[in-house]
Amino acid sequence: MLPIVASFSIMLNLRERLAIICIQADAAIGRSPPGMPKRNLLLTPEELAQTSSVTLHHYNQDAESFWQGTKDHDVSQNRNALIEHLVGEGPFRILDFGCGPGRDLKAFKELGYEAIGLEGAERFVELARNYSSCEVWQQDFLQLKLPAEHFDGIFANAALFHVPSQELPRVLKELWATLKWNGVLFSSNPRGANEEGWSGGRYGVFYNLERWRELVTAAGFVEITHYYRPAGLPRQQQPWLASLWRKIKR
Repeated sequence: MLPIVASFSIMLNLRERLAIICIQADAAIGRSPPGMPKRNLLLTPEELAQTSSVTLHHYNQDAESFWQGTKDHDVSQNRNALIEHLVGEGPFRILDFGCGPGRDLKAFKELGYEAIGLEGAERFVELARNYSSCEVWQQDFLQLKLPAEHFDGIFANAALFHVPSQELPRVLKELWATLKWNGVLFSSNPRGANEEGWSGGRYGVFYNLERWRELVTAAGFVEITHYYRPAGLPRQQQPWLASLWRKIKR
């Protein structure tokens, strides 16, 4: 990671919950942000496994309070963005990737879509099944087993930023493969300057638009549009980068 010549705070609503990451770097000695590995070092298989196990443990331990703090959070803008770009004849099948306790899973079902959830945290899987009455697959993001050309849309709301950067190209290709032709991927992630590392018991990567666009395009997707959230605020008060991508034959 290149030295960051700045001292700044990024307000991040991690998986739709408010948190603050304060990143401070010392350009004179080339110090990297605390807890964030240099980008030229690859994580070992053991370290990769830990990014999942520790993060999932955090969410399992905090599942009830997380649910109470996020169940009324309005992300209809994101759900509608995916829905309005679905093409073809329905009924459409949507994968809620990283569905958490099932808030959006239930919303998609009530709108008439065939909604399937995917979540790594065992406690979230239980909550999502009970709350939404939808099928929910328990899968680690780093060990996906997805059917080919199965979904019309993927809703990855505050989820993909937990995937370590060295594994993201593979995961994106797996999502591309599970979409039908002309299918749509929606993704919303807390944005940053391509920092990566641990924060409060969770692993995360915080991309800027340019790097995110490079990665998703390289996986075979074509960009539809992008926007920042929350809507109506100055850019410095919009910590979320939302984007939509289509799988098309070239």
